[in-house]
Amino acid sequence: MLSGLTWDHPRGYNALAAAAAEVAPGHGLSLTWARQPLEGFESAPIAELCAAHDLVVLDHPHVGEAVEAGCLHPLEDIFGADELAAIGARTIGPCLASYRYAGRHWALPLDAATQVMASRLDLLATPPATWEEVLALSRGGTAVALSLAGPHVLMSLFSLATALGAPPTEADPAELLPRAVAIEAWEILSELAARSPAALRPLNPIGILGRMAAGPVAACVPLVYGYVNYAAPAEGAPLRFSDAPRARPGGRPGGTLGGTGIGISRRLEPTEALRTHLRWLMSEAVQRGFIPDHDGQPSARAAWADAGVNARWGGFYAGTAATLEASCVRPRFSGYIAFQTAASERLREALASAEPAGRAMAALQDLYAAARPDGGET
Repeated sequence: MLSGLTWDHPRGYNALAAAAAEVAPGHGLSLTWARQPLEGFESAPIAELCAAHDLVVLDHPHVGEAVEAGCLHPLEDIFGADELAAIGARTIGPCLASYRYAGRHWALPLDAATQVMASRLDLLATPPATWEEVLALSRGGTAVALSLAGPHVLMSLFSLATALGAPPTEADPAELLPRAVAIEAWEILSELAARSPAALRPLNPIGILGRMAAGPVAACVPLVYGYVNYAAPAEGAPLRFSDAPRARPGGRPGGTLGGTGIGISRRLEPTEALRTHLRWLMSEAVQRGFIPDHDGQPSARAAWADAGVNARWGGFYAGTAATLEASCVRPRFSGYIAFQTAASERLREALASAEPAGRAMAALQDLYAAARPDGGET
């Protein structure tokens, strides 16, 4: 019996559990999936999770830690470079590329997500397309919320900087964000945060989207990780999901890649039955059918463009695909997760004290410089 660990949400669990029960036996595989809260992956070292499970669902910023610990199989040893290239060719955005580190890939991109815009159709006829339009809505008295809890305040800064043309570490691996862009992005976020509904401040994306579906607490949140189930919820109002704002009309929509991949623990010697099952999960037909039919959020580009999938889920995929294609990838060095936690807390302190943007961004860069290995891969 193989053991897998995923996160405790229908999007993270239902498709994997159904596949294990309905499909894996036909592949000659006995597999069960355990669950833990999404935040649990931030607090437990990846090596501990791999020591306890054969398959581990992880986010790409954990890859550097996993490589340093030597707890995952490189996928090139299991599938080969040509097969991985074929998977990458049919995967949306940088989902597979985000799991490449130290010259190899470490997880299969099962689930795709990025920060996008969510809005209430009854409160906002047309979602804003640019950050100037977002600011105008907020200044005019429309309730515009921000996702600021946990790591999401830092993710929002990354997303806005990406829209402004400077994704994190892209220009210089030693610099988290160019100073002028970081200041501009932080000033926008600070202004919006001052008017963001207080009741939503302590909530993670699931909590924010759930409250928005349940009642008119906010007209829109311009940056929040997309969860397809809120586009067609069993209860409450459906939310409209659209591309993240651009800095200018026709510019790049700024999103920070999320989603999850399946890593294979070193404690397991992969069998052909396991390869067959993982290939099945990653196949285009399954990504367009079985995964969304079981509450999953597929990584195959064809699923995001599929008319039937979009009709079932309120146009969620077509409405946000451009942001996912253009999303930035976070650093992945060992120690990044601890930096992300400390940096997010420091940014919330800056918001609470109305700290000048220049000083806050200098402190953020200092935290990054202290966390990053000298000369190492980001």
